[in-house]
Amino acid sequence: MINPLIILGGFLAYIIGSIPSAVWFGKIVYSVDVREHGSGNPGATNTFRVLGKRAGTIVLLFDIAKGLLATTLAVILLRYGIINEDKLVLTKLVFGVIAVFGHLFPIFLKFKGGKGVATLFGMMIGIQLPVALISLAIFLLTLITSKYVSLGSIVAALSFPLMLAFVPRFNTGEPILVMFGFFLALVVFWSHNKNIKRIIHGDESKTYLIKKKNNS
Repeated sequence: MINPLIILGGFLAYIIGSIPSAVWFGKIVYSVDVREHGSGNPGATNTFRVLGKRAGTIVLLFDIAKGLLATTLAVILLRYGIINEDKLVLTKLVFGVIAVFGHLFPIFLKFKGGKGVATLFGMMIGIQLPVALISLAIFLLTLITSKYVSLGSIVAALSFPLMLAFVPRFNTGEPILVMFGFFLALVVFWSHNKNIKRIIHGDESKTYLIKKKNNS
């Protein structure tokens, strides 16, 4: 029988993931609903476009914290003897996935949320920090070369399970971690299906992380 505290942890992970930081921050600080501007997506990328770098950075960091906090719930359960050490990674995964789905389908926004990439990255930090940092570097490199945030997100999400599966240094001996990694990569791919279509048709908005100086 599952301990009720584990179920409570899953519920809290969903609530944490559901917090619509972009919408609430935009409304409280700027009196702007980001869903009514730009791409209409209630996430960090659209916040950057609509409200600028400062607001976008705050929302981004908060969304990352949601995934990290969700995995931390598993550590708390371990500390109080609710789960065993051999169940820690699995519990982190489950709580992290729940938080990501909370971001995708938030109860506070009638289940219409963002793409979940930042929350997924926070979850990756909580589970495997070195691989998460390399995935971040891959995201930035893809963004700089392609100018597409969506493409960078997809490539980075896929790189996480690939490194766990094929780079011996990062192999944790936890096949469930690799399987979940590929599953979440598919979730990211699915959540960006409209972006993929826009990239193919040349309609996707470009983001210039490094702007060229105007010599004129």
